[in-house]
Amino acid sequence: MKAHHNGHEHEFEPEYGLPEKLPQDERILWQGSPDTALVFRHVFHARGLAVYFGLILLARGGQHYADTGSLPQAMAAALWLVPVFGLGLLLFWAMAYLVAKTTVYTLTSRRVAMRIGIVLNLTLNLPLTRMQAAQVRPLTKRSPDEDGPGEIALILHSDDKVAYPHLWPHARPWQFAHPQPMLRALPAVKGLGQLLTKAWQANQSGQSADVAMAQPRGAVNAIASTRGRPPLANAPARQDGVNDMEPA
Repeated sequence: MKAHHNGHEHEFEPEYGLPEKLPQDERILWQGSPDTALVFRHVFHARGLAVYFGLILLARGGQHYADTGSLPQAMAAALWLVPVFGLGLLLFWAMAYLVAKTTVYTLTSRRVAMRIGIVLNLTLNLPLTRMQAAQVRPLTKRSPDEDGPGEIALILHSDDKVAYPHLWPHARPWQFAHPQPMLRALPAVKGLGQLLTKAWQANQSGQSADVAMAQPRGAVNAIASTRGRPPLANAPARQDGVNDMEPA
């Protein structure tokens, strides 16, 4: 079978986003990657950086005006820093682009796989049976019936740990003692959260691994596989599955 890839470094993947072919009794339910703009805005905090750089410009211009009393000179002293700060923002955007380009999240009927890493790639296999719960963090405020961008934190059992430096930036912020892998900066998370709940419940109850079955014809999932797989029906979420965090 022809390998799927999105660059030279991944052209020999036996299965796109995965280090090896899946067993016959396991199937891919969803695959996706972070959105570059969302990574730039919410992972690298582009707005905060812009505000910080703006305050530095104002402080420098104000200080120069206080020293010289000349508004044109004060503006000139501040404006020469604009290209420097612009380059800084461009570098952060390039980092966001590389994070989005090299990351593939995969939900199968048995696990969540995370292919991460810009220079050194690694793939984390997180069995659904080893997850206590998951939480959705919307990135924008919206009504419960609306879909939108967000992130999903995966809460593992206490004896299963992945080092925070290995995960970053695919980790829930500020969870250092018990790092939580996080599917970050996704364009839409509602359908994925419901699908993850359904798969998790099936694994916890020991049901068949093929949990994406018998969906109504024409059912639409806003975040069905980015590889062109058919849409999956939305399953009703339960409180012991994927719950909401506060909006970022």
